[in-house]
Amino acid sequence: MFVFGLGYAAAVIARRLAGAGWRIDATGSAGNIAFDDGRAVRAALAAASHVLSSVPPGDGDPVLARYRDALAGKWLGYLSSTGVYGDTGGAWVDESAPIGGRRPARDAADRQWLALGARVFRLPGIYGPGRSALDRVRQGTAHRVGLAGQVFSRIHVDDIAIGVIAALDGPPGAYNLADDLPAGQDAVAAFAATLLGLPPPPFVDLATLSAPARAFYAENRRVSNLRARRVLGWHPAYPDYRAGLRALNAMTSPAAVSAAPDTASPDQR
Repeated sequence: MFVFGLGYAAAVIARRLAGAGWRIDATGSAGNIAFDDGRAVRAALAAASHVLSSVPPGDGDPVLARYRDALAGKWLGYLSSTGVYGDTGGAWVDESAPIGGRRPARDAADRQWLALGARVFRLPGIYGPGRSALDRVRQGTAHRVGLAGQVFSRIHVDDIAIGVIAALDGPPGAYNLADDLPAGQDAVAAFAATLLGLPPPPFVDLATLSAPARAFYAENRRVSNLRARRVLGWHPAYPDYRAGLRALNAMTSPAAVSAAPDTASPDQR
C-alpha cells in the first residue's frame, strides 16, 4: 500500500495493514518518502498494488495533478468528506445524492477519484484517541451552542480503518463511513463531561466563534451508512458516540493507565 498523506486516519489504516504483513510506503510528516521527491514516489508507486490518498485538495488535488499517470492499474482509495453533500436541513443523505458542498475543490476531487475507479470514503466528523470531545472537555475548550434540532454524523477512527480494509475486496464507488446515531454537538460534549465527572461545557454565542466554526454549524445533516453495510459487509465497532467515548475514556482512565506495561526506555518517556 502506498499512502499519500499519512495523517491521523491514514496512520491507523496503515498500522492495521502493517500488522497484517503489508508493506507500507507513505508521504507526509510521518511517512518515509517526501511528496515532492518524484523519483522516489514513482518507484514506490510502481511497486505498490494499492494506493490510498488522504491529501485534501487546495486549488486542486495535488496527488492527481502530479501522479495521476502513475495510478493506472492500482486499487485506489480516497478519504473524502460528507461535507460534499452540503446542508440537508437535518435530512438523511446517502451516496445517491448529488454533491455540492461549500468547498468546490473537495467536490471536484471527490468526482475525479470516482472517475478513476477509486473507492471514495466520505467521512463525517472523525474522533478517536487524543482527538475527541473528552480531550476538549479536559482542556477546557469544549462548548455548547444551543442550536436545537441541529445534528451531525461522526465516525471513530478505528471504524474508518475497518471500512477501508473491508473495501480492499469491494467494488469501486462512494461509501459513507458514518456511525448509526447522528447527534447534536451539545449532546456529545455534555456526555463527555458526564463520563469525566465534570460539569457540562458552557454555552457560547455562535457569533463569537471563528468563521470556520460558524460554517461548520451552518450545516445540518444525517448521513446513512447502509451502502457500506450492504456492499462491504462493514459494521462499525462503535455504532454511536456514546460507545466510542466510553471506550476512549476506559483507555485513559487511571486504572487502565496503571495497568498498562511500561515498555518505554527513559529517553522515550
